[in-house]
Amino acid sequence: MRKRQQTSPKRLGEPGPDAGQVRELFTAAAQAPDHGLILPWRFVHVSDAGRQRLGEAFVQALLERDPDATAQQRSEARAKAARAPFLALAIARPHDDASPEIPPRERLVSLGCALQNMLLLAHAQGFGAGLVSGQAMESRALRDLFRLADNEQAVCFIAVGTVAKAKTSRVRPSPVDFVETL
Repeated sequence: MRKRQQTSPKRLGEPGPDAGQVRELFTAAAQAPDHGLILPWRFVHVSDAGRQRLGEAFVQALLERDPDATAQQRSEARAKAARAPFLALAIARPHDDASPEIPPRERLVSLGCALQNMLLLAHAQGFGAGLVSGQAMESRALRDLFRLADNEQAVCFIAVGTVAKAKTSRVRPSPVDFVETL
């Protein structure tokens, strides 16, 4: 756990996890705490075939916020969909009518735990992994592509692959920096 670090999709290449390892990643996500057993999140695995559609959604998201985006900017937005061999969108359901007693913060913590389980397992499998978000998360294009319900929100992508270029490890805080006693 101490050696796991955020790895940008730009630094991830082939090989990525095989089908069995991907199944293990999602099984690890299922081990997250889930108050009320409501499963307040889901993932959409972006297949190789889905990368082109995701790239076009990234372009549309860019155009939503900048109608004058250049051809170069559109090309860069499209290219983001091709990074990292494994890519999945994490989607939260912070509210629903079936279990209104479970507050949004607990639902998001559950998703965070699912993501951390996946990140830790990817590291244990020998891969690099990272979470990626950005302005496209709020776009109509992304909502439409991933068929998000009104009570769902795109939170981030999880990207997994072989580290092509490692970065320097960052200094982690000491518990004395963030733990108090009451």
